[in-house]
Amino acid sequence: MMKVAVNYTIFAIVATVANISAQDISLRAYDGGHGVALSVLVGTAVGLLVKYVLDKKYIFRYQVVNAAHDTRTFVLYALMGLVTTAIFWGFELGFHLAFNTKAMRYLGGVIGLALGYYLKYWLDKRFVFVVPGAAEGRPWS
Repeated sequence: MMKVAVNYTIFAIVATVANISAQDISLRAYDGGHGVALSVLVGTAVGLLVKYVLDKKYIFRYQVVNAAHDTRTFVLYALMGLVTTAIFWGFELGFHLAFNTKAMRYLGGVIGLALGYYLKYWLDKRFVFVVPGAAEGRPWS
């Protein structure tokens, strides 16, 4: 279990760096009206994709049956991420409003991502990365 926790933490850091980097690139490309909101959306999408691939392959060692199963798994993964994304956005945008500096906004984002990833592991373990057909109500069972 310790190895999983260490790997999950490393992958959360990788996804966090991808998220914040994508935000920074997005803001450099467009810093106009709603630039911060757009950058948060871009960063969230990049971080979500990176984290999904790493979690599926290395944390849960999950094998999808086919592309449709992979798509359904990703959609469920993303849905579980809605709550954790709200935590992330709340911290990042809260720090932005409270301190109005890029560094503090990113610090809020890092704190929000850390808390969100902790909760997300347990949600994914319980509801997303389960053996197909093992849980009642699975559309692919």
